[in-house]
Amino acid sequence: MTTLLERAFAEAGKLSSAEQDLLATRALAELEKEDAFDRAIAGSSNKLAALAEKALAERKAGRT
Repeated sequence: MTTLLERAFAEAGKLSSAEQDLLATRALAELEKEDAFDRAIAGSSNKLAALAEKALAERKAGRT
């Protein structure tokens, strides 16, 4: 764990239980959003590659 994260947890530990739970809920939700975004990007690489090839072909043909 990094020093900054340790400091953040130490400060969070000074909060009330309800505030700690709220902070934890928000942090976990943010991490889940990041994971979902990463999975979406990873699953679209073939589609993105096909779009890139199409764009390059259009450029080469002088259509862009």
